[in-house]
Amino acid sequence: MHAHPHPAPPQPGWFTRTTLRVVDKPWVVPLAAVACAGAVATYAIAVDPTQADAGATPSCALKALTGFDCPGCGGTRALWYLLHGNIPEAGRHHFLAVFAVPFLVYFFVTWSWNRMFGTKLPSFTISPKAIAIFLAAWGVFSVLRNLPWAPFTAFYV
Repeated sequence: MHAHPHPAPPQPGWFTRTTLRVVDKPWVVPLAAVACAGAVATYAIAVDPTQADAGATPSCALKALTGFDCPGCGGTRALWYLLHGNIPEAGRHHFLAVFAVPFLVYFFVTWSWNRMFGTKLPSFTISPKAIAIFLAAWGVFSVLRNLPWAPFTAFYV
């Protein structure tokens, strides 16, 4: 029995070479993220989720199957209210998502700027403990908003 040498790694094909060249441009990924966020914002504005019926498409699969509000329930309506400058109503629909938006926007802007221009804008680091606390709060919020008695019925959206 003789040893087989390790095969040579495959050479990148046209698609891989092209993809790597495009992604190597420092502006491509931030621009793609802005395009995706713009599409989401355009959809939220065009559809006006605040006027949609409970069973309107698209609908939440978890809500349809269980009758419970999912952890993200109210997020699209909160986005719609944010885009219209109504922060209190956005917070009523999903206050944890509204709380997270300024942090996410700041992280995206600093990351994009640093990536595109090679400079270091001031940033801050969120510890894993803080992220765990936020996710735990989101989980507790998700449970409390499904309890059928006051004061938790105020979380219904």
